[in-house]
This record gives sequence, C-alpha cells and structure tokens, in this order.
Amino acid sequence: SIRYWVIHSITIPSLFIAGWLFVSTGLAYDVFGSPRPNEYFTESRQGIPLITGRFDPLEQLDEFSRSF
Repeated sequence: SIRYWVIHSITIPSLFIAGWLFVSTGLAYDVFGSPRPNEYFTESRQGIPLITGRFDPLEQLDEFSRSF
C-alpha cells in the first residue's frame, strides 16, 4: 500500500544516516569505550594487547588499561 512505502521511504534512509553519523563523528568510540584507530598503538606500547593468562586476566586487563 502507499502508506507502507511512505513510512519506509522515510524511516530506512533516516536510520542509515543516523548510523553513519554515529560512527563518523566518533560517538560510537565514546559510547562503547573502544579505542580510536590512531590509539591502538602508541609510542610506549607497540605490541598487540592480548590476554594470555588463563588464571589472571583481570591483572592483565589492569596492566593494559594503565598503558593508555
């Protein structure tokens, strides 16, 4: 029906634009707390941040978060 197409021709593009703005402005990095692409490797930390210990993952996460 016409009403279906009118509603969806507005909502689908607006959801796409809202998602694109959410990611392109960097708000997604702030909301979810993930590092931005230029923050993965710093001058002091050039290694890959992997959790290797099975029994002390919280200690490794604390060490990793202190390096930021």
